[in-house]
Amino acid sequence: MISDVSTALNFVINKGFQIHPDALRILEQVDVKELERIIKQIVKEKERQQLYLISEKDLELFLGVQEDESIENHHEILFDPTSNLASAEGVKGFTALFSSRYAKLKRIMSNRPEAKLIKSISAVKSSKSKDEVYVCGLVTDRRTDRNVTKITLDDQSGNMETIVIDEDLKKVASGLLMDQLVMEKIVTSKNGGFIVKDIILPDIPERATNRSKTEAYAVFVSDLHVGSKYFMEKEFLDLVAWFSSPDPIAKKVRFFVLGGDVVDGIGIYPNQDKELVALNTQDQLKMLYDILDKVPKHIKVFIAPGNHDPGRRALPQPAIPAKYNSDLWNRKNFFMIGNPAIISLNGVKVLIFHGQSVDDIVKTTPGLSYDKPAKVMQYLLKARHLSPIYGAQTPIAPELEDYMVIDEVPDIFHAGHVHVVDLDLYKNILILNSGAWQSQTPFQSGVGISPTSGIAVLVNLKTFKVFKRDFSK
Repeated sequence: MISDVSTALNFVINKGFQIHPDALRILEQVDVKELERIIKQIVKEKERQQLYLISEKDLELFLGVQEDESIENHHEILFDPTSNLASAEGVKGFTALFSSRYAKLKRIMSNRPEAKLIKSISAVKSSKSKDEVYVCGLVTDRRTDRNVTKITLDDQSGNMETIVIDEDLKKVASGLLMDQLVMEKIVTSKNGGFIVKDIILPDIPERATNRSKTEAYAVFVSDLHVGSKYFMEKEFLDLVAWFSSPDPIAKKVRFFVLGGDVVDGIGIYPNQDKELVALNTQDQLKMLYDILDKVPKHIKVFIAPGNHDPGRRALPQPAIPAKYNSDLWNRKNFFMIGNPAIISLNGVKVLIFHGQSVDDIVKTTPGLSYDKPAKVMQYLLKARHLSPIYGAQTPIAPELEDYMVIDEVPDIFHAGHVHVVDLDLYKNILILNSGAWQSQTPFQSGVGISPTSGIAVLVNLKTFKVFKRDFSK
């Protein structure tokens, strides 16, 4: 039992270590209750490094007196829609949006060898060739009649109905999302219909992931709902305090990513005011800032909006406007970004999307559920689009360019919205949904949703090892 500095010194010597006199002076200032844990952890870390002198700098780094400058903390915002949004109106606007979607996704599809054989829908319908051909279009309808699945595709030349008979292809067809782009290999049947021989999605190519050169950690959270009486303030403050603790992993945290719904908002659902402790957006954001202000200055904080946050609700969303809380914009280590956004953390590309479209996909796609959001996120990666379904629950703005297309292939795909922690790996992309910091609300209880709250997801950007740290206990 290590109860004072002399027993700590004996423990270190018996383990084969030397300790610098200046390091001893630092140990004399450590709380006796923490002494045993600290000395054992630092001995373990030095053993791993195969270095047998404990110096003053070692203890300063461990105790947070000094930042470890050898750990990288470079960032770059690769895409943020905030300054690019220029919504059009009406039919003209949505025509431009879907034309952009079709062109972008067809360009992604063009990397496939089959793409050289694509013909326009009007050309295929007029030629009536008996040969196999490829067509490419947005899915405007998908239905099953008797034992046959019918898919309607639309390109810039027209539309056509195709028929899926093969059982394996029917399974693929059942997972197609409305308004996503697909390529089909088809052949004309004897009665003039078009039989599907293959279904090809834009999908993610095989590739190597980017990694950090040093063991920097990124912490991912979402759905704080500050201002709600169900916000887990104590637990979130414990997380923020942990950043300044002597924990060896906390010492390597360099990035903190907040994926939307950082406040509970106003007027989001009926009778919301009865569940609020702050009745206006400015007060809620002030509460958020007062908490985040405690994050150490060497940790970079990225804040994206969600459907509860102030500003535009339709996708894509600009960053939370500065007029609601300029302090969030003016702090040197805070970065306000839109939804979606792509950032580079020590070279690791992170796609941040709050995840509103999960609602539409779960409701229209067999086999998907809210308790496995990472599976839903896979569908978005395969479609190379973050919110393909138009006209459902998720509002989509008629932008002149479709910024929801996944042009850049990420190394990490981070979402929230459904309040459930879930992890997966797809084509070397780490998929993570970071749960919530709001306890179960009456609405969630009524519909049977059990959130996984108070859990921080940590990623080692060098090894891609993922840790979950539960502050709810």
